[in-house]
Amino acid sequence: MSAAPNTPENRPQLVDFSNTEIAFAYLNDQELKKSAWLFRMMSKPWLVKYGSALALWAVKNKLPLAQKVVRQTVFEQFVGGATLLDSLPKIERLGAHNVLTVLDYGAEGKETELDFNHTMNENLRAIDFASRSKHIPVVSTKLTGLARFGLLERIQSATTLTREELNEYRNVLKRIDAICYQAAQKGISIYIDAEESWIQDSIDHLVWLMMKRYNRKRVVVFNTFQLYRKDRLQFLMESYDRSQAAGFLLGAKLVRGAYMGKERRRAQAMGYNDPINPDKNTTDDHYNTAVRFCLDHVNHIALCNASHNAESALLQAELMEKKGIARDHPHALFSQLLGMSDNLSFNLAKAGFRVGKYVPYGQVREVIPYLIRRAQENTSVTGDAGRERSFLEREVNRRFGGK
Repeated sequence: MSAAPNTPENRPQLVDFSNTEIAFAYLNDQELKKSAWLFRMMSKPWLVKYGSALALWAVKNKLPLAQKVVRQTVFEQFVGGATLLDSLPKIERLGAHNVLTVLDYGAEGKETELDFNHTMNENLRAIDFASRSKHIPVVSTKLTGLARFGLLERIQSATTLTREELNEYRNVLKRIDAICYQAAQKGISIYIDAEESWIQDSIDHLVWLMMKRYNRKRVVVFNTFQLYRKDRLQFLMESYDRSQAAGFLLGAKLVRGAYMGKERRRAQAMGYNDPINPDKNTTDDHYNTAVRFCLDHVNHIALCNASHNAESALLQAELMEKKGIARDHPHALFSQLLGMSDNLSFNLAKAGFRVGKYVPYGQVREVIPYLIRRAQENTSVTGDAGRERSFLEREVNRRFGGK
């Protein structure tokens, strides 16, 4: 008989990511079967393609049944609730299994000052809400919910701003500072998402200002590093050196990346070098090197390993054991999206590691772009989607004996 392949699921390891009993203990029988059914549906590319377009059109046009169908399927799987209070049962349910919540207001891509101020106020409410729960250490936000994309683009291109744009930028600074100040006062941290490379320098500068102001005694503000970009590993190391020289702590949320197709199409259309690594192996190497770097400097860098990759999660767990870093160290968080990679989240939490689920909330019409991305990510029969479905079906078989 041949030996089992040496994969994260099969080799003896610190955390058993194949334990579906622990992974799905928080789901009752009906919820488990519904999740397995949903992932089977999302494995059909044609259904996701046409269903996503139809759902977006139907919700925008306020068709009576549209919101109900979305709410009872992908919304229920991937979103905490329509409001903060609606999300509380899921947050407490996660907390009962020692899984923390990274709270995120799901609105994005706004364009008006009124919308930006609304998003700011919603973030402030989320911080206040988080401060009253032992299960919510972090609120996440996107700069394009607080600033106009075109303004960030013009700043990065070093275009001279008009008087109106300068006023607009001052308002952006006030909004992001209000959020970070509130977080600092309330004992909460802020994750600021990475976005497209042609606005990321503008975002990095704003995050730098906030980290320099608020990360003196503890890590309040985190930047996000997309390691599928060729330059981000070096940027992480430079960010650490600069933070040391300036006398503050670095917050580093690590992700592989979310805009690969868009990045490559734009680079090709505009004739500049593709900013994305040539292949997945290079990205994996950059990502895992970044995890090692952060743990090597764990007293001065707070790491959020925001990955659904079992190898990267296992690497962090093993390195923490090797280095004698406490499993619940405040500078070493694992994080996955709500409704995905429960085999990582709940098994890590059961083993005593500090884990958070990214829990978006908002009205169906506000979070529908987020939901469509989750559905599109899960159309592949390999990779994350295949694993999700496989684990869910394995647990269904374990509970019901294949009935």
